[in-house]
Amino acid sequence: MELRQLNYVIQIASEKNFSRAADKLHIAQPSLSQQLSKLEQELGLLLFRRTTNSVELTQAGQVFVEKSQSILDAVEQLKQEMDDMAQMRRGRLVVGTLPITGSHVLPLVLPVFGALYPQIEVVLVEETTARLEQLTASGGTDISLLSLPLIDNSLSWEPYLEEEICLAVPQQHPLAKRGGEVDIADLKQEPFIGLKRGQGFRQITVELCEVSGFTPRIVFESSNIETVQSLVAGGMGIAFVPQMLTRPTGGEFSPAYLQLGTRPTRTLVIASRKGRYLSKAARSFISTLNETIGHYQNRRS
Repeated sequence: MELRQLNYVIQIASEKNFSRAADKLHIAQPSLSQQLSKLEQELGLLLFRRTTNSVELTQAGQVFVEKSQSILDAVEQLKQEMDDMAQMRRGRLVVGTLPITGSHVLPLVLPVFGALYPQIEVVLVEETTARLEQLTASGGTDISLLSLPLIDNSLSWEPYLEEEICLAVPQQHPLAKRGGEVDIADLKQEPFIGLKRGQGFRQITVELCEVSGFTPRIVFESSNIETVQSLVAGGMGIAFVPQMLTRPTGGEFSPAYLQLGTRPTRTLVIASRKGRYLSKAARSFISTLNETIGHYQNRRS
């Protein structure tokens, strides 16, 4: 049994197709089939059920894929530890991020990190909350910037920012003219604009309303918080917005921002898989992130 064969099985299981798996692995399909047959003969077990249209894992195959992923992850982590011990001059860091975070947090952090560690290549993976949790748990990212709560209990995390959530309303909205704090329960009849399902802040919006006794009536959805705010400014509805993402007030395309009476917050965290070795590059990125966000908060306060 060879390490490359473990990788072959994982790729076939992921693609459910020999041709696509071979393309991803950059080998010929007959060679891939031959390697799988050789492995199955060595094990004395079938790992896949072949049909005319696809391949499906057998029970033995499911166990094999799970154990193989653990082995390959351990090998990769061993390589990283050895690289760190050898003080290699170059490194690569895969950072997962939500769109809402990537557009506002990373522009603060990446220039600082790049200046401090020019030898480290940072690869960004931008996905929804659910997908990022899966990638982080499977080793698809070294670390990911997420918001609580996390669903996958195989992830560990540490907070780097606690920020208040405010209410965005059109500038001509009666609440904007009234001013003062707003009780979320008073928003029951309002049309909401929200992020699409699968994004963490969408769930925060729903939960804030449900705690106050109602389900928000979401009339428009977007994958971009800037679009959400533009729709609010255009009079299409109201929205909850994290404090960091608010626009300068008074502009033509800016909503009015109001404080919520309960002062709700969201917690942004750096997540990684429990037990995963964090390279020097990852630890340096986390340190830079914490310091940069700390300076940013001090400037705003």
